[in-house]
Amino acid sequence: MSYSAWYNQPERMSESPQFHPLPVSVSGSTMFPSPVVPYIRVADHAVRTPWRTGVRRLLDYLLIYVQEGHFTITVEGAEYVVPPGQCCLIQPNELHTLCGHSNTITPFAHLDLFYNPRREASFATRALQTDLSDLQELLQPRLNDLPGVAVPVVFQPADVPAFRETLLRMIGTWQQQTILGQLQSQHHAMGLVLSLLQQFSALAHVMPDQPQSLNWVAAYCSFHLSDAISVADLAERSRFSKSQFTAVFRKQFGLSPHQYLLTLRVQRAQELLRDSDHSIAHIAGHCGFADVQHLSKTFKRISGMTPGAYRDALRRHPGRR
Repeated sequence: MSYSAWYNQPERMSESPQFHPLPVSVSGSTMFPSPVVPYIRVADHAVRTPWRTGVRRLLDYLLIYVQEGHFTITVEGAEYVVPPGQCCLIQPNELHTLCGHSNTITPFAHLDLFYNPRREASFATRALQTDLSDLQELLQPRLNDLPGVAVPVVFQPADVPAFRETLLRMIGTWQQQTILGQLQSQHHAMGLVLSLLQQFSALAHVMPDQPQSLNWVAAYCSFHLSDAISVADLAERSRFSKSQFTAVFRKQFGLSPHQYLLTLRVQRAQELLRDSDHSIAHIAGHCGFADVQHLSKTFKRISGMTPGAYRDALRRHPGRR
């Protein structure tokens, strides 16, 4: 269905260490008014000849990417031109109109960003619907009302190809109308939200001030013990410099990242020595050690005995742990 056809329809309404998800915070204060859980309401590719929409306000967000052509958008009296390769984001309760001056192809999505238990009752408003006073319980919070966030009406993504591909994948998977497609589309929508916040908020430059902010590292290391994990890789995933990451990690866990990883590997080796008949060479590889000698040296330094002696002691004393 084209956007113009959909837009002109009658109004519709439809119904190891533990890891704990944390709210994103700035200077210790909770930033988001409710969890960020994207909900896609309508998503499609609008292919149109020159066109115009009536004035309205939205309950949700409207994200548009200009694939071909160009149009103008007027938001709260300010007019913007949206050329090919750029996007526009209309936020909730913004008075706006759209006007296409040429043939256009504009992938778009109406979506909620923040969780609302009544989200299925919400809808994309129609032309001339400007009074939302009776629909406040459905109105989404505005990103730009949050501290440190300033997403412009018209913007060029920091990585245009990646943003465009994510948007197109989100639309395609949402249109599958399957459970798996829904999960995939929500995943892509979350990626778009993350891209916006990384580009247009102070969050990208804030040093996390909560010690729990690195809890994910313990879980990540536990699941990737057999891989070559480097401190540089962990720092990059945390969006820290290597020195910042090491300092924050040591403050939280009391060990350097390298020492912590070696301890996890030895603990895993102890479990395998106790609960399996695998050879020590196999255990060394499974736990991420370069070879048996590397395992033996590290194991003895941390536990006080070699892997072979540890296994022998357990066999002599089956109840020992």
